[in-house]
Amino acid sequence: MATAAAVAFIVYSCKAKLSEAERLDLSVTPLLVVDSMYILQTTSGRLDMRVEAPVMERYDTDSMSYELFPQGLDVYGYTEQGELQSEIHSENAAHEKYKKSGNEIWKAFGNVIMRNVLKDETMETDTIYWDRTKGEIYTDCYVRMYSPSGFIQGYGMRTDEKVTRSTIMRPFNSYGVVVQDSTEVRIDSANFIGPLLRK
Repeated sequence: MATAAAVAFIVYSCKAKLSEAERLDLSVTPLLVVDSMYILQTTSGRLDMRVEAPVMERYDTDSMSYELFPQGLDVYGYTEQGELQSEIHSENAAHEKYKKSGNEIWKAFGNVIMRNVLKDETMETDTIYWDRTKGEIYTDCYVRMYSPSGFIQGYGMRTDEKVTRSTIMRPFNSYGVVVQDSTEVRIDSANFIGPLLRK
């Protein structure tokens, strides 16, 4: 008789926990949480891209799966020779992948900074979209671009994944540096190896 009572207690206890689990809404509950995410993307054994984030949360719905990066995202692109070529930083980001079409898009927002290290160009905006299918980064927001040859600002921007060919779509109130010192030596501090030159 004592055994039957113990079995009944176990069944009742499990049933209470199952009903609590059934109340979870999986569309707003992350399936996976990753701390200190670090991803390397290679092509034929050559480093192509590096992605870092303090936290990644993965969610899943009927139509799409998506990841959120609530504490920011950093993306680094490299040349075929292994030099650091581009940097993208944002305070918040999301990655969406649609199940039916297979399309995927990255969104970065909140003080987005894109930098081409080799050209010493920096762009600042509020939101960018990265279409992996087309290999294009774009926005329709206000953009500022600083470079050794001047300053450009405007609305809308298009560039490739490595931020090498950037175009401001509707520029205004920009200026350029016409005269430059042709003897100036620029040192790429991110990729430079060797002794510093004396001035």
